[in-house]
Amino acid sequence: MYKEKATLVFDIETVPDIAKAKQIYNLGNLTNEEAYEALKNMRRQETGGSDFFRHHLHKVVCISVVLRMGDSVRVWSLGDENATEAEIIKRFFTAIDKYDVTLVSWNGGGFDLPVLHYRAMLHEITAPMYWELGDHYKEFRYNNYINRFHMRHVDLMDVLSLYQARATQPLEQIATFLGFPGKLGMDGSQVYDLHQQGQIERIRNYCESDVLNTWLIYLRFQLMRGEIMKPAYQQEITLLKNTLASSDKDHLFDFLDAWEDQEAKYL
Repeated sequence: MYKEKATLVFDIETVPDIAKAKQIYNLGNLTNEEAYEALKNMRRQETGGSDFFRHHLHKVVCISVVLRMGDSVRVWSLGDENATEAEIIKRFFTAIDKYDVTLVSWNGGGFDLPVLHYRAMLHEITAPMYWELGDHYKEFRYNNYINRFHMRHVDLMDVLSLYQARATQPLEQIATFLGFPGKLGMDGSQVYDLHQQGQIERIRNYCESDVLNTWLIYLRFQLMRGEIMKPAYQQEITLLKNTLASSDKDHLFDFLDAWEDQEAKYL
């Protein structure tokens, strides 16, 4: 089984699945707006303060990726702005079937992947290579996507904290701590309102900035591990900068400008 090797950094953006939540909690007599407020109140009572919805009730509206393969690096969001949740999730798992992928995330084990599991089941999406544990390909027995301590999926937040919840840090903090841009102009708390307003492009642009920050942190992690040496690290940085500089997307230019501004602070 030969497949071209690739590194796929990913991040998802979600909104509450009000329709499914109304079904589960028997709130069919309420409008979506009324149900949303009721569900948040119910969730606060369940958790003692947080209104963050359960994983299976997060509807995926965007998956953004950085793909490093061959001599190129690309950043984009899966599907077009009108793509359904099922289409977006299917594209994600199809990439894992097609290539020999190392997945990289920030809190992917705690949030993104569990959400994708539940939502993939909802849409009857198959993902055989993602769930391969060595039954068909023995190399997956010792390195698969499911085992928390394997490296086929690297959850940077989990690994860098040494799997200690009290040591985990936000992506924004670590990105800016290392001299990278961090979040530009918005954060995840704004996604629901933007989605309600139909501003999918802004959500996709925001998500793409998150995967770029994650990719840069991963490169620094690989340097720390000794998986790449300083010259190779610098080559990866140059490749990404050149890719962003040649893009026709304004938000990628903005990311590059913010990155260079951050670097200037360290000079």
